[in-house]
Formats: sequence, structure tokens, C-alpha cells
Amino acid sequence: MAASSGYARLGQVPELRRRILFSLGVLALYRLGVFITVPGVDRSAMQQVLSRQGGLLGMFDLFSGGALGQLSIFALGISPYIAASITLQLLGLVNKRVEELRKEGNTGRRKLEQWTRVATVALAAVQAFTLAGWLEGLNAQVGGQFSDVVSKPGWGFRLITVLTLTAGSALVMWLGEQATERGIGNGTSLILFSSIVSSVPGGVSSYFAVHAGNVQPLALLLLATSCVACVALVVFFERAQRRIPIVYARRQLGRRVYGEQSTHLPLRINMASMMPPILASTLLTMPQLLSGALPFLGTLSAVLNRGDWVFNALFAALTVLFAFVYTSATFQPVEIADQLKKQQANVPGLRPGRQTALYLEGVVSRLTVGGALYVAAICIVPSLVAQALRVPFQFGGSSLMIVVSVALETMNQIEAHLIMHSYQGLELPRSGRLSARRQTG
Repeated sequence: MAASSGYARLGQVPELRRRILFSLGVLALYRLGVFITVPGVDRSAMQQVLSRQGGLLGMFDLFSGGALGQLSIFALGISPYIAASITLQLLGLVNKRVEELRKEGNTGRRKLEQWTRVATVALAAVQAFTLAGWLEGLNAQVGGQFSDVVSKPGWGFRLITVLTLTAGSALVMWLGEQATERGIGNGTSLILFSSIVSSVPGGVSSYFAVHAGNVQPLALLLLATSCVACVALVVFFERAQRRIPIVYARRQLGRRVYGEQSTHLPLRINMASMMPPILASTLLTMPQLLSGALPFLGTLSAVLNRGDWVFNALFAALTVLFAFVYTSATFQPVEIADQLKKQQANVPGLRPGRQTALYLEGVVSRLTVGGALYVAAICIVPSLVAQALRVPFQFGGSSLMIVVSVALETMNQIEAHLIMHSYQGLELPRSGRLSARRQTG
């Protein structure tokens, strides 16, 4: 009841209302750009290609919100920005300059953000050039079955495509940053969320179109039960924590002496969140996009595009690998142990410093094993169920995990804003005593 009454006050908090409307406006602008086609291409032919091939291309089209099928200026989606951000985070493990910038506070953060933007534009240009060559190669593959995807192949088309798609990726990156700064939630995650959710109505209509007159209620019930079970599992694991007890020593601040205080350090089971499946799917999509320029990748692309046990095994293995890599890049036990030592805090029974760092590293390693296996299972099992039930759209486990994770993150931020605005703050009345006055409106 308390939570529902809190959400009922959304319209009564002006700042929160403005943030929500701004985020919705950014998403609306992004969805509008999805339907702006790159010059010199036939999107109806491209949609026919996707309907015939599906597989990894369908997954890439899902993460771009249908922009690839529309051959939109946003065809690359948010993937270049995500790849650039993760690359810089991983560089912090081997490059001292990047590691120093991470420790410099706001100055270092702004510098890393500039590097991320430059890397995003560079990656987008490379991916756009690769995509242009792949689109030209589709003309030979269609073999007169339908109209050519590219009307006038050549360097002119490649140059226009690179400029258009690179500018589109830069615009998507800017929209995500603006939504993060001035909206609610993480802008990049919300764009990815909207891309996946936007494909659901089309997928449902496709299912009933394919099974017109032969809809199987039992299959729909199994699919719905699987989705509900996966959502419950994702919510459980994403909110699950291992709480490490922390004890602060006796301290004196001014004239006051504070005794020992106990708290805890929360460690998530899945610290990598939704990044491992995104990285794994992006890496597995590259052979198909590069097969036009590198013919030897054609065999690998054909094997992966079948979606059989080979693809599932590689996807699960890469997901587990990226879970460990991303966790090691974002969680630094040595830094946390040093911070606890400076704050005169320690884990009971452990010496501050190196012993605490080794303990935290061991705990995180064990948690990552469970978290990585959970992510791999949640990404593979629903896809197998969807294939068995012949569901004609790509709303698999990885998509479900991303949607639920982003929804939980956004709800947490909304709750934080509601709690912050439930009080007007501390005031100093004429009596000279501090008091907290609850906000009535």
C-alpha cells in the first residue's frame, strides 16, 4: 500500500514529472528516427531478407528496435556507445593512464567521457562501412527473388551510408546522455529497453498471422508460464545480495565521540547485470556482417545462424566469460579495502588492507560463478522454449533480462526521487533547533 500510494504522487512532484516527460520525449524522438531510411536502399527488400534469414540478424534487429529492418539512420543503435564504454572500462585493468583518470573524480570522469565519445564515433564509422559492404553483397544473394536492397552500389553509396549511420549513432549517444542527465533512469538502458519492447506487438501479430486458424492454447500457456517464471527469476537474482558485515572503529569528530558502528557492504550476485549477453550477441553477429568482405567467415556465419546447439554453446560460454571480465573491470577489491582502511572500518576477524582485499576477491569470485551461470541459463532456456513452440520473433531470454533489469533500475530511481521529495529538508526555525517538515503537496 505504501509503494502504491508513493507512485500515486508522481504527478505531485514537479521535478520528477519533468524528468519523466523528458525521458519519454527522448524515447519518442528515437523511435521517430527509426523510420528515417538511409538514402539509396530499399527497406521493403531488407525486411524480406530478414524474414528469410532471421537468426542473428533478427537478434541484431531486435536490439536496434527494428532499425536494421527499416535500414534506418539508427540502424547501429546504441551498440557502438556500449562497446566503447566497456572497452574503456576494460582498459583500466591494463592501462595506468585510464586507471588514474578513474581516480581523479569529476575531472577524470569528464575526460573519460570525451574519450568514450571519440571511440563511439570511430567504432560507428567502422561498423557503418562494414554494414554498407554487407548490404551491397545482399544484391547478389537475393538472386532476383525480389528487388535489390541497394539501388546504386559503389563508393558513393558507401560514403553516404558511413556518414549517415555514424551521425545517427552520435545522435543516439547524445540522446542517451541527455536522458541520463535530465531525465529519469539511465538513458542508454532506456533506449535499449524501448528498442526491445517496441518489437513485442509485431511479434505477437506475426505469431497469430502464422498460426491463423491453428492457435494452440496449450502452447500459449506454456510460453506465458515460461515468461512469468523467467521474470520472477530475474527479479530474484537482480535484487539478491551478499551482505559483508563492516564495523567502524571508535572515532572522535570534534567534541563528539562515536562508538563502534556496524553496517554491511552489499555485493550483488550478478554485478555485470545485462552487459554479458549484449557483448556476446554483438560478437556473434560480427561474422555475418563481415562475411561479405571476408568470405572465409561465411561458413562460421552459416553455422551460427542455424541457432542450434553450436550457437547456444558459444553464446553461453561467451556470456560466462564476459560476466567474469566485466565484474573484474568494475569491482576493485583492493580499492574497496583501502577505502575501508582509511575510514577506520574492517570486516570482523580480518586485518584491514591486503587480507580484506583477498577475502572480498574470493567472495566476489564465488558470487560471479553463480551469477554467470544464472545469466547463461536465463538467456538460453527461454530461447529453446520459444523455438520448440515455434514463436516467430526474437524475444528470448537475453531480451527479457534486459527489459526486467532496466525496469527495476528505473523504478529504483523513481522511488529514490519520491523519498527525497517527501521531505522539504531540514529548516532552521527561529528557535534555533533543526526540524524536518514533511512535504504535504
